[in-house]
Amino acid sequence: MLALLLSLVRYRFWRVWKRVFSLSWPVMTEQVLRTLMRTTDLIVAGFFSPAAVAAVGLADIYARFPLRFGIGIGDGAIALSSQDTGADATANRDQAVTQALLLGILGGIPFIIFGVLLNEYAIAVLGGLADQAAMAEVVEYGSVYLLIIMLSAPAVHVNFIAARSIQGTGDTRTPMYVNGVVNALNIVATVTLAFGLGPIPELGVVGIAAATAVSDSLGALTFLAIIRTPFSEITYVRPRRLVIAKQLVTISWPRIAEGLSEMIAEFPFNAILLAFGTEVNAAYHIGRRMYQQVASPLARGYGVAANVLVGQSLGRGEPEEAYYYGIAATALSVLTIGGLCAALFFYAEWFVLVFTRDPVTVGYATAFAQAFAIAALFIAAYVVLAGSLRGGSETLTPFVARMIGTFVFLLGFTYVFGVLLGYGVLAAYVAVVLDFAFRTLYIGAIFYRQRWVDRGTSMMHERGSLDASSED
Repeated sequence: MLALLLSLVRYRFWRVWKRVFSLSWPVMTEQVLRTLMRTTDLIVAGFFSPAAVAAVGLADIYARFPLRFGIGIGDGAIALSSQDTGADATANRDQAVTQALLLGILGGIPFIIFGVLLNEYAIAVLGGLADQAAMAEVVEYGSVYLLIIMLSAPAVHVNFIAARSIQGTGDTRTPMYVNGVVNALNIVATVTLAFGLGPIPELGVVGIAAATAVSDSLGALTFLAIIRTPFSEITYVRPRRLVIAKQLVTISWPRIAEGLSEMIAEFPFNAILLAFGTEVNAAYHIGRRMYQQVASPLARGYGVAANVLVGQSLGRGEPEEAYYYGIAATALSVLTIGGLCAALFFYAEWFVLVFTRDPVTVGYATAFAQAFAIAALFIAAYVVLAGSLRGGSETLTPFVARMIGTFVFLLGFTYVFGVLLGYGVLAAYVAVVLDFAFRTLYIGAIFYRQRWVDRGTSMMHERGSLDASSED
């Protein structure tokens, strides 16, 4: 009997893993190309100078603000899209997607204003603890890069919201096709514009930023056009249901705040690293970029798949199936990412040499890469569990987990042990691991209690997705 039970459990796990992987591999492919694009930016910048690498890294801190806004609204869109797809409430789904896209476009305007007016000051303030002579070149490169990137903020929002909305219907391949082509064009344009290949003049860091901004704009226009075609399950409608707008904001604001809180903590954290040395700061960005290139695409792919499957299961009125999808996706994430991170840990220096040959930077970057390789086991579980909760419209718990992990462990631990107690950069290595270890334990306990099931179900009742009145 026990053998039969174990056989059934293994069969169910295998069936769920196949379903999870069928949804996640297009997202992984898309994320590999996206992170390869950002990795290319750092590699190309490294050909110019360590200051150029630091400039791109520091400017990217601000560039992640519109990114986080787009991800936040996109997570609200995918939650409602997946739940309403499962409930066959297509009218509500179309309302949610249309309103989310409008929020994304309007929300990009403040970022454009910020980039035009405060780009130079934004980079300079991060180097307050560093040598001003060393920071001069960083500010020069970073301010121009930031200005160009911020001009494309509305396009960044549309890309994430449209992709997440389409993924919520169960179609993860269309976003892969669009973003795959756009990111490939971005990589080619980055190399061409930065180095001035052919008749193109050498633009350096400006060329890196211009390639990204143009590519994001092309992707946004393509997504908007696809949704208008008969090939899309989603249809544009006139926004009129305030309850859906309210739920979008309710689900999205913790996700936006979650990302913003991490970005805010990055400012003093980068200031501390710059106080340890420009090479330390550059090494941190290289080490994190390596993790993002090797393991992050898989975690994000599994997270999106869990979000979609949990949301659709709740829409069909199957909470037990939703819970099982979350557990199975988490197990698959940890098993697969663990193997990759073992290779990253033991061969970290080989990977680092792709980014830089500066011996001081190589030493620090290798240690950061190994710290992220250890932390990746926790990240693999955290990202999928958070995606599962978001599929149930629960976004407050991941926000709380990230707030505590970021400010108490990443920033607080680094400052106390690294600066006050004099352990230096070693404290930053440890803080990276402690941050995600805490997040995983906290969010895992909340997921296990399953109160998110009631939250998702009650919100579907509120907007009428479980009633016949919501049908087209």
